[in-house]
Amino acid sequence: MASLPWPLCVPVLTDGTVTLRAHTPDDVAPMTEMATDPTTARWTSVPSPYPPEAGEDFALRHVPAQWDAGGDRGWAIETVDDHGRPRFAGNLDLRGSTVADLGFVLHPWARGRGCMRAAVELALDWAFTEAGTEAVHWRAEVGNVASLRVAHAAGFRLVATVPALLLQRDRVVDAWTGVRLFGDPPTARTRWAAPPVVLTDRVRLRPLAQTDLPRVVEACSDDVTHHWLSHLPRPYTVAAARAYLDDTAWRAATGAACTWALADRSSDLLLGTVAVVDLAGWDRTAGEVTYLMHPDARGRGLLREALPAVVDHAFSPQGLDRRRLTAGAAAGNRASIAVLEAAGFARCGRATAAEPVGDGTFDDVVELELMR
Repeated sequence: MASLPWPLCVPVLTDGTVTLRAHTPDDVAPMTEMATDPTTARWTSVPSPYPPEAGEDFALRHVPAQWDAGGDRGWAIETVDDHGRPRFAGNLDLRGSTVADLGFVLHPWARGRGCMRAAVELALDWAFTEAGTEAVHWRAEVGNVASLRVAHAAGFRLVATVPALLLQRDRVVDAWTGVRLFGDPPTARTRWAAPPVVLTDRVRLRPLAQTDLPRVVEACSDDVTHHWLSHLPRPYTVAAARAYLDDTAWRAATGAACTWALADRSSDLLLGTVAVVDLAGWDRTAGEVTYLMHPDARGRGLLREALPAVVDHAFSPQGLDRRRLTAGAAAGNRASIAVLEAAGFARCGRATAAEPVGDGTFDDVVELELMR
C-alpha cells in the first residue's frame, strides 16, 4: 500500500519545462477535449463517446485508486504553452511494477513540441531509480508513427511487429513493440533513416504520405509491375499499400531502410518509389537500391534523373554513409538494368534462374554494384 493518500503519494517530476503531477479537477475539461479528438480516437481505446463524467471518473477516481493501491501509476502531463503558461498537455501511465507497460496520449495543442519524449524520460527515470522497475514495454498499433517516434527517441529497443496483439475499439490489431531495460541509455538506439527532400529538374524526392496510397495501388496492380515483382499480392489493395507505408516507417525507425516517394516536382503526384534497403544487415557499410515506377511515369527518364541524388545521399557521411551499393534486376528487365548502369552501377555477377517472374518461369538475375 502507498504510505500516503492520493494526491500526496504522486511524485511530482519535472525538468523545468515538462512536469508530471497528480490530476486536478481543472484537468477534466481539457482531458475530455483530448479524448474526443479524432487522432486520439484513431490510435487509442479511449471510450467513444467520452462525456465529461468519464474524464472526471478516470482522473479523480480511477487514477487515485490505482495509486492508493500501490499498483498502476498515472500522471497528468503539464507543460508551458506559447504564452509561457503552465497547461494540461496529456496523460502518461505506467501499468505494473517490476515489469511495466507504458501508455501515453497528448492533447492536440501539445503535439509536435517534444514534450512527450521529455515526459516519458521523467517517468522512466523515476520508475527505474525509485520504484524498482526492471523493464518497461511499449506497444502501439501499427501505423502510429507519432508513438513510434517517441519510443525511438526515448531509447526503447524496437523489437518486432506482433500480429493481433492489441484490442482497439473492438478491433484486434497488429502492434509495434519495444522495451527499455534498467540501465539502458535514454537515447535512440538506431539512427532513424529519414529520407531528405531532394529536388531535381522534374522530380521531388520526399517521404511517402497517406495521400500516395491510391497511386501505390495503381503502380502495384499494373501487369508489367507484377511480371517483374511477382511477389506482390494480387489483387493489390489499399490495405496492402497501407501496410507497405507502415513497413517503411518501421524500417526507417530501426535503421533498416530509407524510402523516398518519387513525385512530380510541380504537382507532387506520386510517380514511383526508390529505397536503399538492407542497411542493418551483416554488412553495416553497404546497402541495396530498389525502385518501382508508376506505369504513366515510365519511359520519361524520371528515375534516371532521380537516382543520382539517392546515390549521393547513400554515400554521403551526413547521409547513410555507405561505402558500397548493390542492385539486382531480372536479365529480361533491360530498362531497369540500363537505369542502374546510367547511375554508374557496374555488372558484377549473374545468378542463374534466381528470379521468379509473373509467367511462372525463372529469369537470371543481373547483379550490379557501385563503390563510394
